[in-house]
Order: sequence, then structure tokens, then C-alpha cells
Amino acid sequence: MPDDAPPATVRDRPETEASYGIPASDDGLLEWRVVETAFTDDEVFWVATTRPDGRPHARPVWGVWVDGAFHCGGGERTRWVRNLARDPRLAVHTESGTDVVILEGVAERLDAETADETRLARVDDAYEAKYGIRHGTPVFRVRPERALAWSGFPADATRWRFDSA
Repeated sequence: MPDDAPPATVRDRPETEASYGIPASDDGLLEWRVVETAFTDDEVFWVATTRPDGRPHARPVWGVWVDGAFHCGGGERTRWVRNLARDPRLAVHTESGTDVVILEGVAERLDAETADETRLARVDDAYEAKYGIRHGTPVFRVRPERALAWSGFPADATRWRFDSA
């Protein structure tokens, strides 16, 4: 069955040492809908950013899947939002350590100056439907460079690479 991933995406196996037992064949690769479903249905996600001194910073966030992308936001003075202002690279991980979905990419800041009102309204509508609140700005759209997912490791370990990666 063909993958339903966005265009300009390569679906294959993650690369790691042989002892992990990841199959060489494409049999058992997950479909892109696994990623979309996790980011649509799950309520809490972990975001990892980099502090100015290079140390990692991780924290839980709420987020929504809108227009084919993950969106999350936080207050201007929060450490992770200040980290993104300096270095927009981040990783977003679902809460589960067994049904794993990870997005790695670049955060694009959306606010009244950088996004149209219609897009911001769709993000707010999704937050309200999922969490009972409207988020407001700033919010960040994650432009993926790669995604990883598995639920029956190592048999279904799957990687998606986007053309910008």
C-alpha cells in the first residue's frame, strides 16, 4: 500500500547500528496517517529546543494539527519560545515511549504580522475544539525535516525525510 505522506517526502528505515534489528526491507513501514493521527488525537507533546549556551531544553506543550502541520505556542517570556527566537530548530515528540511519533524541523512563528487572520483563526478553532480555549499568538508551525514513528519496534520503525532535510 503506498504511503500517504506529503509530496517531496522519502519514506524509509531509520539508520542505526545493526544490533537494533531494524529490518532492511520496506515491509511493515508505517503510513503517514500514523503521524497525523498522533498529532491530531494526543493532548500533550514534548518540545525540545536549544538554550543560548547550547544546553537542551525540554517541556510539555499542547498542540494541534491544522492544514497538514503541527502547531503549538507559548508565552513570549517562556524559555522555549525565547530559545526558538534564537534558534528555530526543534523536535516534538508524542508523550508515549512505546507508540512513538517524533517530528524534527524548524518552527515558523505565526502572529498577526507573519500570518493571515484565516490561518490563525483555524489554529484557534482547533485549540478550542481540543482544549476548550482559544490559543492566541504567538503560535509556531513546525516545518518538518524528518519524522520517525514506531509502535512495534523494530519491525515497523519508519522514517520520513522531507526534501529540505
